[in-house]
Amino acid sequence: MRIGRAHGRLVIIDGDGVVDAAAASNGEFSADPDRVFAVWDRLTEWAGRHAGPGAHAGPLVPGELGAPVLAPSQVFGIGLNYREHAAESGVDAPDVPPVFTKFRSCLAGPYATVELPSDRVDWEVELVAVIGRPAERVPEEKAWSYVAGVMAGQDLSERTVQLAGPVPQFSLGKSFPGFGPTGPWLVTPDELADRDDLRLRCSVDGRVLQDGRTRDMIFSVPELVARISAVCPMLPGDLIFTGTPSGVGMGRKPPEFLRPGTTLVSTIEGVGELRNALIAGPGFSQPGR
Repeated sequence: MRIGRAHGRLVIIDGDGVVDAAAASNGEFSADPDRVFAVWDRLTEWAGRHAGPGAHAGPLVPGELGAPVLAPSQVFGIGLNYREHAAESGVDAPDVPPVFTKFRSCLAGPYATVELPSDRVDWEVELVAVIGRPAERVPEEKAWSYVAGVMAGQDLSERTVQLAGPVPQFSLGKSFPGFGPTGPWLVTPDELADRDDLRLRCSVDGRVLQDGRTRDMIFSVPELVARISAVCPMLPGDLIFTGTPSGVGMGRKPPEFLRPGTTLVSTIEGVGELRNALIAGPGFSQPGR
């Protein structure tokens, strides 16, 4: 199953058509996509019986899609989760996942225009896992059953803010408005041929910058769910940005960063594509100048 947000409403996506879940269920389910995770099992059972070509309420129009999840209780980010990315960052591969947060106000849709606050904004394509039921002390072998689905995501990062101060400010540097594009929809794990081995790529104006596979994660999705939930109870609708492969701008020689007037394209095999136009934000400059 694939679910999304079209014109702000919860839709189930089937091929080139969409089903408005609230209308088709006669109000059993809210039109608000962020409320569906509290009744996720009911929705999946209902969709299996009622959603299909005959239930289409309209065509799928990609430009009408917003972020599938906009109001998670918690957004977890994972740093250095690919060995080659750790190496390009000049650090050893971690023994435990480095966890930070992105504030949910940064979340944006799959085709949102992103304002760059400076000339030090970096790209990081990532698989994003969405939690589907309360998760506390989840065993790794059962962790996929707590995942509602996955999305493509970008963990955009303003590197000057991120690395400023006596200690890094990861959460602030990664939470400017628009710095968390996700989508284009949520894909349930059963739709993926191999949910633990997905190709993810990132390009700007046709130039490929990142090309990796999720099988190369140091900490897999199930291990991340197990490790995080051992400390912090996870709630339905919570997001995990699971880390990025090598190829980020900061690790290049010389470093490269995103520029206004370009388009950032992020793709995950079997999941979908984000296409975000980049423009200069108010006062676009490098902080500190």
